[in-house]
Amino acid sequence: MQDSAWREYLTILGFVALPAMGNFVGGLLAEIVPISGRLLSLALHAAVGVVIGVVAVELIPTALETEVPWVVILAFFCGGLIFIVLDRSIEYVQSRFSRTKGSATAWMIFAGVCIDLFSDGVMIGTGSTIEFELGLLLALGQVPADIPEGFATIATFRRQGLSLRSRLWLAGAFTLPIVLGATIGFWGLRTASNLAKLIVLGFTAGLLTTVVVEEMVPEAHRDGESRLAAIVLVSGFTLFALLATSLKS
Repeated sequence: MQDSAWREYLTILGFVALPAMGNFVGGLLAEIVPISGRLLSLALHAAVGVVIGVVAVELIPTALETEVPWVVILAFFCGGLIFIVLDRSIEYVQSRFSRTKGSATAWMIFAGVCIDLFSDGVMIGTGSTIEFELGLLLALGQVPADIPEGFATIATFRRQGLSLRSRLWLAGAFTLPIVLGATIGFWGLRTASNLAKLIVLGFTAGLLTTVVVEEMVPEAHRDGESRLAAIVLVSGFTLFALLATSLKS
């Protein structure tokens, strides 16, 4: 039984390696591709579409498969609330203690991406305890969303003159929070009740929804809006929806 659990855990580590690699690839792209605000905007629109797809197609329908849906809905609300509190706390620390605002901004972006990756790991680890295919689908869905996050983070550090070696180390460090989240999600909830797992999924859905609305969408519109960006957003959602339905069929 214990050997089986460890095999499942190693498989889940393989799942989370996909979005972690997405972040790392995004960081590498920031080193070789000319940094363009329009390109970043399109990438973020694609990421928004995928994240909305993850929440609407997988997380919410799965989380509401319970006899007490109001508990999951409350967890969704709490997930959004927690993100708002964390976001405001980070802004306060930045304004209160930062002397070099530009450098602090880069580190705040890095911290925000790490928090997002940690929640992705919890989501994938928890989802895998419900259904292995769900964990794989959630991991695949996060890959196109994580590439622009890695790109934006490393591009910001590059603009501020951080050394190439340090930037590569930071890109590789994106692996740590998602592995930690998956470890907690799997081992912490493997033997928990189904309701507890669905509550965690509802909480994560609320967190991701708030991240999209409060962070990703405003950043995506910073350099203006175009019809192409809207098409890319819808394409991101469509891509994930097609992926989800094809894996279930």
